[in-house]
Amino acid sequence: MLGLSRNDFLLLLFVLLLVAAAPMFLNPFPEGSEFAQFNAGYPDLMQRFVIFGIFAIGFNILFGLTGYLSFGHAAFLGAGSYAGVWMLKLLTINVIPAIVVSTLVAGVFSLIIGYISLRRSGIYFSILTLAFAQMSFALAASVLTPITGGETGLQTALHDPRILDGAGSVGGNIPAPSLFGLEMRHSWQVNVGDWLWTFNVGYYLSAFVLMIAFYIAIRIFRSPFGMMLKAVKSNNQRLSYTGISPRPYTLAAFVISGMYAGLAGGLMVAMDPLAGAERMQWTASGEVVLMTILGGVGTLIGPVLGAGLIKYFENIFSKINDNLLHQWFAFMPDGLEDFMVTIIHPFVGKGWHLTLGLMFMLVVIFLPGGLIGGLTGLYNRVFRRRSKAR
Repeated sequence: MLGLSRNDFLLLLFVLLLVAAAPMFLNPFPEGSEFAQFNAGYPDLMQRFVIFGIFAIGFNILFGLTGYLSFGHAAFLGAGSYAGVWMLKLLTINVIPAIVVSTLVAGVFSLIIGYISLRRSGIYFSILTLAFAQMSFALAASVLTPITGGETGLQTALHDPRILDGAGSVGGNIPAPSLFGLEMRHSWQVNVGDWLWTFNVGYYLSAFVLMIAFYIAIRIFRSPFGMMLKAVKSNNQRLSYTGISPRPYTLAAFVISGMYAGLAGGLMVAMDPLAGAERMQWTASGEVVLMTILGGVGTLIGPVLGAGLIKYFENIFSKINDNLLHQWFAFMPDGLEDFMVTIIHPFVGKGWHLTLGLMFMLVVIFLPGGLIGGLTGLYNRVFRRRSKAR
């Protein structure tokens, strides 16, 4: 079905059900309960899950298939974001042109950087991509201020021409990004008992794009092109000895990966029409590396899970403060309560990065194949035990 094998089609169907029902299963706790703050079913966070999932899927096409580790992929995320905002300012507030142009601009940008960087491999390739990303960040933050807005960022304004819309503003206000008149921020809520579920237009647009991106990734992984990329990762030198130059394949993978990053950048500004230079910083590139490794390098769904996990920690665990911790441990004697708060305090709030770091260490040490590798290994063990029992 859809040109996929049975297993791949079931995986695609599983991801489809996952993203379609996300507003419900990401809100497992009733509103008003003490655990409601662990709910993640609100639009802003769900959009980040999906958008960074697209970013990680694209990065995995390069890193997972070819083994080329890029530390500069945030440059394409930022380039796509800036291109998207300019489309919202110049052409129309409709998000379709912004998303399309963001992807194309990032593709051209990645072609230029990839053509130069892929002259080297290994750590030298990684350093080159990092250098290009940091140069892009510096240019966006200072030199190209008229185009990028500098440190304050680029955003839509009342006086923007928006020539395809025929009007610069709506009722004296800056118009919100929309899809043929349906605003991305529009949401509707459903109450079921004590549970509150929020369904958002912007999230489902992003989810639709994710499904297309995921389907394309499956086709790439299973195609002869994907097999050539795996051959590059397996033994680049041996492939060269056969008379086949690996560079066109790695460059194509680099460009495709960059276009995925640009697509994610375009979706970011479609949800929130603001682009800043910080999206090009090395920390943003490092984040997508962590997402891919945590989920499982070279797996299809792993990067999506890794992206969701990191964004969950960033947005949920960072909100936990001392007052909340005291509420949790209020049933304990005062001395023990203060002790527990003191122990947990460094791992939440502003220190949530410490929790992420420990989790990353545990995954690398005990689950070298990432979350998907660990789950696959557990499944195989259980299945073998059942087979032996029979």
